[in-house]
Amino acid sequence: MDLWERARAFAGEAAKRSQELSAEAAKRSSALVSETAKKSKEIFSETATKSREIAAEATKQADLLAGQIKRLSTDLPVPSIPAIPPIPTAVAPEPDAAELERYGITEDLREFVKGMTISTFRDFPLQDEPEMSDVPTVSNVRQDLNEWQARHATLVLSAVKEISKFRYELCPRYMKERKFWRVYFLLVNNYTSLYENKYFEELKVKSEEEKMDAKKEVTETSQATTAEHKDMKVQSKTSTSTNPEHDLDVFLLGDLGSDDEGPDGDDDGLDDDFDKIDGTSGLESDDDDDKEKAAGKAESAKE
Repeated sequence: MDLWERARAFAGEAAKRSQELSAEAAKRSSALVSETAKKSKEIFSETATKSREIAAEATKQADLLAGQIKRLSTDLPVPSIPAIPPIPTAVAPEPDAAELERYGITEDLREFVKGMTISTFRDFPLQDEPEMSDVPTVSNVRQDLNEWQARHATLVLSAVKEISKFRYELCPRYMKERKFWRVYFLLVNNYTSLYENKYFEELKVKSEEEKMDAKKEVTETSQATTAEHKDMKVQSKTSTSTNPEHDLDVFLLGDLGSDDEGPDGDDDGLDDDFDKIDGTSGLESDDDDDKEKAAGKAESAKE
């Protein structure tokens, strides 16, 4: 009985002690939470104050720096920057009406093309031909076309959207490029043949005119060369007639042409003069040599 009472008393004491410890723990925990909240509030307040001070200082420094930059910018001369011209875009110029007319792209052709469909090309009764691999393609147009057709094809692709659409959808999935343009020119032949024939007739006339101009230029050049050659001959004769040696020979020996036409009596006088010279000079061989040289020069001048 005493043991039981003691156990109950111990259990009550333990419960009472536990309640006291729980109350003490709750009290300390509440105090700790309150202290922690107070410390956190103080730290937050202090942090906010520091942040505001730092922000104010940064703003102040930024204002000072902006003022310095502004003063420097006003003191330094600002170089003038030339205006940069806009970069031209690579846009192909639109063909004028005269060129379109020259290559047969008329309103009648446009109206005829509007009535075409994909089936018009795809079901056209034309036998496929082997593709020519060595034929180049320039500006999306096959170069197995003639000069007029190639230019017409280039213009019609840009001026008539229906043809550009047909070509995009058909080539090369349903037909080759070469077949497409063969079918096209067969379809529009009644609208383009007149302009094509006129173009090549103009080229033929222009070619003939160029040939005539070239022939005329060659003739004028030949005539100028002939006249220049004649002038050179006249100048050569004039320079020969004014040769100082020839004049000296004529002065010393006389004009041979006038001697031939003169009377015979003059020869006797000349012979007498030579006889006198022979009688007074003993150097006969030297006189003979001089006579032969003078006679040779006279013959050369006469020729």
